[in-house]
Amino acid sequence: MAESSTDQLISTNGEGKKIDPVITHCIFDLDAEMFAKFGKTYTLKQWSSAIGLKDESIALLINETGINTTTIFIMKLKKFPFAKLMPGVMRLVTHLKKHRIPMAIASNSFRKFVNVKTSVNRKLFNMFDNITCGDDVKNLKPAPDLFLAAREAIGNPPTNQCLVFEDSIPGVKAAKNANMKAIWVPNPMVTELYPDNNSADEIIFSLNDFDPTKYGLPPFDEESSSA
Repeated sequence: MAESSTDQLISTNGEGKKIDPVITHCIFDLDAEMFAKFGKTYTLKQWSSAIGLKDESIALLINETGINTTTIFIMKLKKFPFAKLMPGVMRLVTHLKKHRIPMAIASNSFRKFVNVKTSVNRKLFNMFDNITCGDDVKNLKPAPDLFLAAREAIGNPPTNQCLVFEDSIPGVKAAKNANMKAIWVPNPMVTELYPDNNSADEIIFSLNDFDPTKYGLPPFDEESSSA
């Protein structure tokens, strides 16, 4: 279980407004993979509807593209080790780890897939205090189970002190169903398809745009040194 530290957290933002509640724990989704075509075509809408789900996403791709489950299984195993990190994720996770903010990953994927993906980026994933997978809970996103299980594993703080980073609409809904703060980090084109279909507390298009002080978290070192 992770040890929490609040000695460096702040209760007011850059404008002097009180932050209530102050975020003490962070939970990340494991980025949704874009499926290779394998001779089939699919639209952005099909892909955006599928990310963040599991059984539903497989059924969607089978019905609308003709890709079979065996192909999807092999494709995930082949593609996961070569997935590139989102811009800003290493900077953010390193920063939170430095300031002893407990962190977890909550992924709809089965652990066997998560293990393959995390095996390549050990420097990043070793900084997390817990990884909760779809195998560990009864109900997947948009149900709150994954985030509640991850929260329990990193100290069981009040749900409204947890901040979730998600790239899918079902993931954002799951975070809100768990009574947590949610930051949506989507593909910009997805927001055009679903301009009103999310309940996120904030939308950013890169983790490089995240301002931790808005949530009571310590500022990035380069920001504090220039203040």
